[in-house]
This record gives sequence, C-alpha cells and structure tokens, in this order.
Amino acid sequence: MKKWLDRLIGGTSKETDTAPGAGAGVAAAGDGAEMALEIDSAYYRWLTASCGTNARSEVEAAILAEVHALAGDPENASGLVPRIPDLVAQLLNALSNENISSAAVAAEVGRDLVLVAEVIREANSAYYRPAKPIETLDGAVAMLGLNGLRMLLARIAFRPLVKVKVQGVARAVAPSVWRHSERCAFAASVMAPGLSASVFEAYLAGLMQNVGLQVAFQVADRHGEGKVPAAGSFGIALFAASRQLSSVIAQHWEFPADVVEAIARAGDADALDATHLTQALVQGDRIAKLRLLLDAGVIEPEDSFVSTGLNGFQRRCLGKLADLAD
Repeated sequence: MKKWLDRLIGGTSKETDTAPGAGAGVAAAGDGAEMALEIDSAYYRWLTASCGTNARSEVEAAILAEVHALAGDPENASGLVPRIPDLVAQLLNALSNENISSAAVAAEVGRDLVLVAEVIREANSAYYRPAKPIETLDGAVAMLGLNGLRMLLARIAFRPLVKVKVQGVARAVAPSVWRHSERCAFAASVMAPGLSASVFEAYLAGLMQNVGLQVAFQVADRHGEGKVPAAGSFGIALFAASRQLSSVIAQHWEFPADVVEAIARAGDADALDATHLTQALVQGDRIAKLRLLLDAGVIEPEDSFVSTGLNGFQRRCLGKLADLAD
C-alpha cells in the first residue's frame, strides 16, 4: 500500500508491498455486453444533460485523441490530478497493518478533529444502523472495524481527486461523477467476496476508475468551449478511453497490479479470462450507474436493465445503495 500512497502525495518511497491476488478459474464477467453499452449510453446522456451539445465528428475525434495521448504520458496526466492530505495517507498506511489495535487506530484518527467527525458520522449512517447513536470515537472505530475504516479513509482520500476545482464541464459533472465513484466502490466491494476478490482492492478500483474521466472532461471542455458532445456513442468511447487513462495513472502511482488491471479491463464485460477483481468492478460499475439512473427517474425498477439485467443479490445491493448519503 505504501507505494501508491507515496505517489498520491508526491513521495518517492521504493518500499514494496504484495497485494492479494484475485484468484484463478474465472467465470464470465457478465453476459450482457450490449446491455452494458446501453446503460453506459443512458448514463452518459444523463450525466452531461446540462452541458451536452451536438458536436462535429472532428471535435469528438480531437477529444478522444488527446485523452488517448494522455494515457501514453502518465506523468503528465497524473499531474492534472490533486494530491491527498499527508495525514490521510499516513492513516491508510497504518491501517495496512492487519495487527493494529483498535486503540492505536483511534489514537491515529484522533489527531484530526475533522476525521473524528467523519468516522463518527459514518458509524451512525444508515448503512451501519447502530441500535443507539454512537457518540465516541472508540465506539465508532469498533462499529466500522478495520476494513470499514480503510474504506472510509480511502473515500476521504479520493474525494478531492474527483471533485476537482475546475470550471466548465468538469465542474458541472463532478458531483455526479463522485456519487458514482462512491456507489461503484461500495457495490464492487459487496460483489468481491462472492468472486473471491479482495474487498478493499475492489473498493479502491471503484474509487480510482473515475479519476481519468474527470481529466477527460477537462479535455472535452477545452475542445467544446464549455460544452461536451452529447451523443451516447461518444460517451461510450470517452468512458473506454478514460478508463485506460485511470489505469495508467494508477500504475504510475504504483497501485496494486490487480487494481490496475481491473480498471483497464472493466470495459470488457464478457471477457472469459477476466480476473475476479475485474468482474467485481464491472458489476459494481453497472449497479452504481443503475442506482443513479433510478434516483434521477431516467429508468424504473421494472426496466429490463434491472429486472433481467441483475440477479437477486445484485438487486439487493442496488437497493442498499439508496442508503448511501452524499
């Protein structure tokens, strides 16, 4: 974990860390490639409704060409992404120790009053549903557990990476992109155990996947002068290009190799050789997009995307996402 944390805050550590593997003997990541593309198209049109416009094909081509070029220059591309606070990175690194005690975790978190408030708020959220309100840091740490704290701190760390302080298109879509990131990370982590994938790596992949998309929207804003091509087919191509951009930034920051691969291959929903982690991310991404489209009234629960596109467990996860606060 130390390598990618150092990269996020601009460090140069050369320490090594072995990430858990996603396993072998993989089943198909999904049997609805065409449905996945339809969901991507509908999600993109909804995401850009306030800033979309009919664009010439050469504008679309120029945007995609620049995003692909950035994917070939990860150092420059990662420079377009903000860094995270040192304390959050230090806490995440401390939590990589499976033997750390609850008291030690509470002591680390207690160094920052904002983090204390975030942890207590999370412990009292609709997801955890405590029998009575939790008012102490020790109680909140006990409720969340080590993995819950890891995921909360990762979410805090990634928030400024996606909620970039820019103008135009990137600013307009940032709140919705972040909502998708949170929901994708959660859903992917829920899917992970059934696929023998790492829960925390699935969560990281879900958060990291959209970092390249925000950079891509900055590119689109420059070419479109404050607007972005509205066509769903362009959105599908932009998502694919931005996933590759996210994966090369993750690799440049020395994220676990499994996370890098999962992001890079998440667009191939029917890949028979997809890793377990890739499958978890694919499923989490689809569930998160459906949740946002349902909440916006773009689709209904009876829609085939939901009724036949998801199995019972995935539909329960879709319902649980409604409990996540923004």
